[in-house]
Amino acid sequence: MPDEELSPHTPTQPGPDLGAMRTMMAADRTLMAWIRTSLSMYSFGYTIYKVLQEVNEVGEVALKDVAPRRAGMLLSIAGTAALIMGIIEYSATLRVLRRSYSFELARPSLIMALIMAAAGMLLLFGIATRLV
Repeated sequence: MPDEELSPHTPTQPGPDLGAMRTMMAADRTLMAWIRTSLSMYSFGYTIYKVLQEVNEVGEVALKDVAPRRAGMLLSIAGTAALIMGIIEYSATLRVLRRSYSFELARPSLIMALIMAAAGMLLLFGIATRLV
């Protein structure tokens, strides 16, 4: 039997585990969706806080003095909690993948999620102490 030629589509060496790569990319996309959700909550909470604060200062609508702060804090807490839940979910997925697939833990989406969680806590602190 003559030597068989390798077709251009025949792999010569084992490739990466594409299923694990797709799962990891899906986990990254899910975490980025959590980041977008928390960022929306942060910005909406801050906007509500500032708008209600201005309305209260102008005196057009009688609001309790703490209403703007509570609204901003509620959305900041919700955004931070959502992001922390996303980070926990992401970590659990990576833990399962790590059993059979080797990769770096310092993933860009995880780093950005941790930065955004810290930003949410700073925003919450700023609203609570009226620094912003």
